[in-house]
Amino acid sequence: MMLGVLLARQGVNVTVLEKHADFLRDFRGDTVHPSTLEILDQIELLSEFEKLPHNKVRHLGVHIGDRLQEVVDFRGLRPFDYLAFVPQWDFLDLLADFGQRFENFDLRMQHKAEELIIEDGKCVGIRSESPEGPVEFRARVTVACDGRYSALREQAGLKVKEFGAPMDVLWFKVPRSEDHPDETFAIVGAGHMMILLNRSDYWQAAYIVPKGADSELRKTPIGEFRRSVESVAHFLDDETGIPASWDDVKTLEVRVDRLEKWHMPGLLVIGDAAHAMSPVGGVGINLAIQDAVAAANKLGPALLRQEDVPEEVLALIQSRRILPTKIVQWFQIQAQKRVISAALSNRETPPSLPGWLRFLLRFRFVRNIPARFIGYGIRRERVDSER
Repeated sequence: MMLGVLLARQGVNVTVLEKHADFLRDFRGDTVHPSTLEILDQIELLSEFEKLPHNKVRHLGVHIGDRLQEVVDFRGLRPFDYLAFVPQWDFLDLLADFGQRFENFDLRMQHKAEELIIEDGKCVGIRSESPEGPVEFRARVTVACDGRYSALREQAGLKVKEFGAPMDVLWFKVPRSEDHPDETFAIVGAGHMMILLNRSDYWQAAYIVPKGADSELRKTPIGEFRRSVESVAHFLDDETGIPASWDDVKTLEVRVDRLEKWHMPGLLVIGDAAHAMSPVGGVGINLAIQDAVAAANKLGPALLRQEDVPEEVLALIQSRRILPTKIVQWFQIQAQKRVISAALSNRETPPSLPGWLRFLLRFRFVRNIPARFIGYGIRRERVDSER
């Protein structure tokens, strides 16, 4: 959606295909990082974004043992010193409405991308299913943004490098009351880990389980799961009866992978389809938006020249985005191995922070380091203002 908007602003004819009738899916990534806020500011959409219902989070903590330790602190960072938690359907609607201001922006809802059209080794478009039946779109460049289970990258025969993950995530909502903590934080204990996102009147909870444990858990009564949640976060009262059933608990299968090559003639792959990210740091969507900005900066001028876009242009986009992707994935993999795996496997001894680390984290400039990495990332993209 962001790529479509950025290309339309440059005068490129662009069609965005969305397989659903609307954007109302729960438990999608709702974090909008400072790097994305910068992009919205550059395209003069920030003031409209700020009218959306959202929470601003300026620091993140980890509850270990009997103490809540601040670890990530956005305060003092510029130009934006917070994360914004915004329902993703509101954010997508905002971008869709903005795109509709351009007559060359064509959003097709209920159009599921089914098949690449390959002719003489080049992608020349896509076939999709719609309420009216099959539809064929011809395009000089097709961009696959169809997520971590991308069927289009598979059809293109692009090789994937798998890194694995030790956990999956169970997402659900729990009512929040005034006597609950105000923070957004993680809880790490002996054999368990949980993340609680403060959404004002409810908690968006992420319960971390060992890889593949979800199917066995779902064979047990939901009441047992609620009691497990309460044992981790004692202030969440099981008497609420929420989640009421396993239908209210959504599973995110965590994957970390990366395409060796993000393109073929006529086709570019970006976002999770090019590099599935761990939920560690919540950076997947914002990294994908950075991909979109880099792609728009390169594709726009090439498409406006009204000639075939050489594969070298697509290669330049991957070259621009591969370093940030590799660095972020490396840190995510280290966090999975050293923190999450250790927490889930050790059911006897509660974890604790070393004294030297607790001392360093007393200083805001130290807490700013992970905040800058998470919030602004590596090699920040800027919208090409000349276009």
